[in-house]
Amino acid sequence: MAADPGSFNPFPLLRGPHLQTIAAAKLRLWRREPPGEVQVVTLPDGDCIALVVSTPPQWRPDDPSVLLLHGLCGCHQSSYMMRLARKLWRGGIRAIRMNMRGCGAGVGLARQPYHSGRSPDVLAVLEDLREQSPQSPVTLLGFSLGGNVMLKFAGELGKRAEALCTQVIAVCPPADLAACSRLLGKPSNRLYERYFMRRLLAAVAERHRLFPDLAPVNLPERLSLYRFDNLYTAPQCGFADAEDYYARSSAAPWVPKITLPCRILFADDDPVIDAVVFDGAALPANVEIVRTSQGGHMGFLGRPGRPGGYRWMDACLLDWIGVA
Repeated sequence: MAADPGSFNPFPLLRGPHLQTIAAAKLRLWRREPPGEVQVVTLPDGDCIALVVSTPPQWRPDDPSVLLLHGLCGCHQSSYMMRLARKLWRGGIRAIRMNMRGCGAGVGLARQPYHSGRSPDVLAVLEDLREQSPQSPVTLLGFSLGGNVMLKFAGELGKRAEALCTQVIAVCPPADLAACSRLLGKPSNRLYERYFMRRLLAAVAERHRLFPDLAPVNLPERLSLYRFDNLYTAPQCGFADAEDYYARSSAAPWVPKITLPCRILFADDDPVIDAVVFDGAALPANVEIVRTSQGGHMGFLGRPGRPGGYRWMDACLLDWIGVA
């Protein structure tokens, strides 16, 4: 299919950003993971993260790979990660699902928490993969927060990234973290913020249980994402405050420096992501912004997809990656 944003037509009963967002997250027909093995990568600071690598039986060392990175409160078992990994695996492409620090198969392997600016972790993973299979061309595919991390990585490295990967794709990335934090704090988005805060506070409790020598923290039960980042993420990760964290971790300033082929998919009605962050920006020709008028946050449920399919986003991504 063509990657034309005008080709997306949401299902009549799933029009509107909240229906698209929630239905896409809850409609989990792809519960089965492809076969995979866990590989642990040691980071320069001593923390470790876990990859889940799904290698098709017919895959050769010079065949393509895709490195997938999840969003906030996700992991390798997030429904979109499992779904895309299985489709890639069935298409003969090695799918590598990267867990951020302390997530998924990597719970208990990292003392430091993950955050939106952990682009050096992507570099460590790619260098490890390059040692294992130097001839395999690697596509970077990041979802939501993972998309911000992938874009930041590609921009920071500039031309040096071309030795490690061939293209970068980001789906609904919060490239302006401050703007996205404000969106999430709107009363109409309270459902999403409460969901994320429940998951984040549970992750904090688990981290401090696994590493009892860490200094104790006492966080209020009711927090906005901004206050959480100000009280926990920023001080834990070496930032002055939430504003400093957002400014230093947002991918938007780095995207003009990307030299790889790059596609960024947004929906104009995404309730929690600023889809107009690049309006008026001077972007190089290799960076393509694809915006649909509808789709919600990583929803895009509608036609046309591949024959018999309803996941327009999946069909679009597979087309960009080159899955027949």
